[in-house]
Amino acid sequence: MAQPNVLRPDEIRDALTEHNKLRARDLAKNLGISEAQILAAQTGAGVTRINANPDMIMTQVPSFGEVMALTRNEWCVHERVGAYGNYHSGAHASMILADEIDLRIFRSHWMHAFAVEKESEAGTKRSLQVFDAAGDSIHKIHLRAESDIQGWDAAVTALATGEVSQTLEVTDRLVAEPAKTNPEKRDILLKEWDLMTDTHQFMRLTAKLKMNRLGAYRIAGKPYARALAPSSVQDMLTQVQTSGAEVMVFVGNRGCIQIHSGPIEKLVTMGQWENVMDPRFNLHLRADHVAEVWAVEKPTQRGPARSFEAFDAEGSLVFQVFPLAKEGRDNRDVWRSILESLPEADVMEPAE
Repeated sequence: MAQPNVLRPDEIRDALTEHNKLRARDLAKNLGISEAQILAAQTGAGVTRINANPDMIMTQVPSFGEVMALTRNEWCVHERVGAYGNYHSGAHASMILADEIDLRIFRSHWMHAFAVEKESEAGTKRSLQVFDAAGDSIHKIHLRAESDIQGWDAAVTALATGEVSQTLEVTDRLVAEPAKTNPEKRDILLKEWDLMTDTHQFMRLTAKLKMNRLGAYRIAGKPYARALAPSSVQDMLTQVQTSGAEVMVFVGNRGCIQIHSGPIEKLVTMGQWENVMDPRFNLHLRADHVAEVWAVEKPTQRGPARSFEAFDAEGSLVFQVFPLAKEGRDNRDVWRSILESLPEADVMEPAE
């Protein structure tokens, strides 16, 4: 069901002025509206409504040069510096496969988009921001000092819809699916798990058995899935940092998954946030909202794929980590040692 703005555009702009130090996401939560509705209220005043079709957006953004890509969910923010390119469109899922910007795009959730120019003490900040039907953030592209402004101007002109309304109707937010399991199908799950040749086959397998990812982990048991203590998040990050291992860090939402491939160099704890603060990769994680962690092993044609997967209390995936296993950069052995050293959870015995 579509939900109109509960505040008038001028009331939203007044709140922005009064709370100008507050992040838009936090202000939206305080006001009981969505982040996209805050931007819509500023249409014509530094904000331009643009086409949300990823095919159109991703053909324009390579002209920006180096930017910062941002994808987040409720408890984790993934930021990566690089240039967009090598876009592959698909009916269901599309991809950016550039050297540093690595995305999986699920186009049905790309519903609203804006080009934003905001004045600050450091100058004009420019970004493209994409939101889902509920007005929640899907993906953001932030220009940097070295980005191409002419490319930006041309892209905004090409993408602009001409829509000038300062209101935006959004749908109700989709509720996270809790762990969905089927203990009676455990034998079938494990038999077909053993036959997998690619990790992407796992989601089709669980759907066929009327389970989901977390539900399957809960009944699989070792060596398929090993429940780890939630505190192992900090331990894992620290060991990746100190070992120099190169890993792939996945953070996503319903509309986009963003991947960092490389080492983790600088870890910083700031209040409730655990942070990676590297020059070209930042991760901001509310580790206190990680409720379950699993070390998972799936067979592939290249050998076992071992992952570290963290979930919140509602069953939503917060982030995943895999080893980088490219030719000449094979980190699978050190990653396996890291996973094996992590403490197990006190509970989570497999169901019979």
